[in-house]
Amino acid sequence: MLFLEGIEYRIWDPRRSKLGAMVLKKFEVPLRKDSRVLYLGAATGTTVSHVSDIVSEGAVYAVEFSARSMRNLLGLADRRKNIHPILADAGRPERYAHLVGAVDVIFQDVAQPNQAEIAAKNAARFLKKEGFLLLSLKARSIDTTASPKQVFKNEVKKLEEAFEPKFEILKARELAPFHEDHLGLIAKIRVSENEKI
Repeated sequence: MLFLEGIEYRIWDPRRSKLGAMVLKKFEVPLRKDSRVLYLGAATGTTVSHVSDIVSEGAVYAVEFSARSMRNLLGLADRRKNIHPILADAGRPERYAHLVGAVDVIFQDVAQPNQAEIAAKNAARFLKKEGFLLLSLKARSIDTTASPKQVFKNEVKKLEEAFEPKFEILKARELAPFHEDHLGLIAKIRVSENEKI
């Protein structure tokens, strides 16, 4: 971190941030200064802090399961008033529904085998119809024996067909060389034919 003439400058390292890698992989990240963001898998808050900078007039609801990581996240939230840390399991959105409300963007970076299901559960509860899901799929957290490409194909199919809501995948791209065996994707809730009319 560097301060120059009262302005803070920080490095956004794509090797430490899946969202940073997605930016370098030419994803159109739909964050605006007034966006409300649900961040699943906040860890110690490295990427959360960058999201906080972008959504300076919005809010970041940062869900993290690890109490150890939460200590750092709480310190970050003391300095950045638009970060709202939540100690919870991202797979149990009903446990934090009273704290969040409708969001414009869900960003998910969790290392659990049911990553697509977690994204769908949270989207069903919190994501606005016109909102976006940004997801970092970790192949080795889902299946250590299958090829990452097959894992990605299966998880994308689940997002498109297996859950409610169903998703339209707008872009999917592997995040190598920044993160091996990771797929970044951006999606929207699929609009049914009845809703189009």
